[in-house]
Amino acid sequence: MIVQGVCVSFLLELGQAIHALTTDTLKMALFNSSASLTPTGTTAYSDTNEITGTGYSAGGRTLSGVTWSLVDNVPCLDANDVEWSGATFIARAALVYNSSKSNRAVGIIDFGAEKSALGNTFRVKFPPPLSEKAFFRLTTFRG
Repeated sequence: MIVQGVCVSFLLELGQAIHALTTDTLKMALFNSSASLTPTGTTAYSDTNEITGTGYSAGGRTLSGVTWSLVDNVPCLDANDVEWSGATFIARAALVYNSSKSNRAVGIIDFGAEKSALGNTFRVKFPPPLSEKAFFRLTTFRG
């Protein structure tokens, strides 16, 4: 099961001052459709069901241009698009994680379907950090 969202463990860790988001290294790893990635169950990067293929290395890529902004009173993560050139693989989802802090999970991106690259560039585009379109929005949970 793959469910998009900010990892609950990350929200807790923010309150515990574990992450230094202006200096830590965030990475993005890609996963196949057999992966189990959920905001409540995923707490750290693991290579279980991570994709393999030409142009991809385990652990994924480092995010660049990472910024956090406040849009309509909602904190949003933005980064430069992440690319794998000369890629030949199929991916269903991505996990953003903090490699500076024991690979702790930040959030999950569900592509909605399997996406493939056949010898070309595989790109994960970050939408503009608008509160309703941002990949990662830190919001209040209510039970």
